[in-house]
Amino acid sequence: MDNAHELDAVGLLCPLPVLKARKRLQALAPGDVLIVSADDPAAVVDVPHFCAEAGHTLVSADTDGPIQRYAIRKG
Repeated sequence: MDNAHELDAVGLLCPLPVLKARKRLQALAPGDVLIVSADDPAAVVDVPHFCAEAGHTLVSADTDGPIQRYAIRKG
């Protein structure tokens, strides 16, 4: 993806993955994509909810073993 940025939130528990994603997204330009890696089981609910509430687009959500990867396009 063009303009993709990475955030490694593996090992962090709720609400830290979402809080760190929010902080990173503030520094990005609209349309940029943040790839978030997390292993917190609550992220499955928290990340889509955060995107909906904050006006960002959840482009994809994939699971690779215990790691979840979310692509969030800044709104």
